[in-house]
Amino acid sequence: MKDIQALFNSFSNIKVGIVGDVMLDSYMWGRVDRISPEAPVPVVAINKKELRIGGAGNVALNICALNAKASIISVTGNDDDGIALKKMFEENAIDTSFLLQSPKRITTNKIRVIARNQQMMRLDNELTADLGYEDENRLILAVQHYIAQEKPQVIILEDYNKGILTELVIQKIIELCRHNNIVVAVDPKRKNFFNYRNVDIFKPNFKEAIEGLNMVPQEINENLLREIHQQLHEKLQHNISFITLSEKGVFYEQQNNAAIIPSHIRNIADVSGAGDTVIAVASLVYTATKEVKLMAEIANIAGGLVCEEVGTAAIDKNKLLQECNKLLVA
Repeated sequence: MKDIQALFNSFSNIKVGIVGDVMLDSYMWGRVDRISPEAPVPVVAINKKELRIGGAGNVALNICALNAKASIISVTGNDDDGIALKKMFEENAIDTSFLLQSPKRITTNKIRVIARNQQMMRLDNELTADLGYEDENRLILAVQHYIAQEKPQVIILEDYNKGILTELVIQKIIELCRHNNIVVAVDPKRKNFFNYRNVDIFKPNFKEAIEGLNMVPQEINENLLREIHQQLHEKLQHNISFITLSEKGVFYEQQNNAAIIPSHIRNIADVSGAGDTVIAVASLVYTATKEVKLMAEIANIAGGLVCEEVGTAAIDKNKLLQECNKLLVA
């Protein structure tokens, strides 16, 4: 049996910077008793509201849930949602010393209206244009200060296509990390897909990978996934491809060391936020051990566990430890 307990204990010595698109997830629950006289739409009488941390912030929540130290590095709007988000970060022990505000941005807020046990509407309050020149350089400077002050072991780039991770920001952060021997892990989106050159861990899902490479969708198998890695590596020169395969598990490849790790049987309640958990756990395990197979195995278990929870949820460290001890044998 691998000493998973000792590995988990070592997480408390790891400092992680999370750079990317932060957002609020707002939920409004209510009941519907009538149709509006003004338009043929239901009237939802709201009786409960809840704010949750979303986007790159959910990666930081998962890092903290595993007892590592998380710092969030991003740009929010100079608005009430930005203030609320910062307060929630601090309440969850996420360091906000390097979180910037800009009057030129809007804090992303995804508002879900729920009634009769279903989502009636979603309102996205956001600005998705790239950061302007001034805010780009402020963010790069914040990352420089973070590295100098905190000396992190790993930085996660969490891209939701909301404009924080521009081509210049990505390039400069990767350069800083390589210069300072910091592990770089990436959860990419299509827009910047091939800007993440020379990173350690590149973690798209299967759909993102084939779309990014303009490949025709086909049945998942190891030969296809190895071909995807090869094509990605030609463009990115990265170290590890780590591809999530939804209910089929995960695939990893590092210098011809490759395998599909099948998922474990779960009662799936909600897949939202599973990718955030996977990148957080993978980054910590790889930083602590440099063992890519172990990284994939533990992150695969973690992704399955959070899918048993309704809504975006951070991993439960004790549950993950129990599952790892049960499922991973030498």
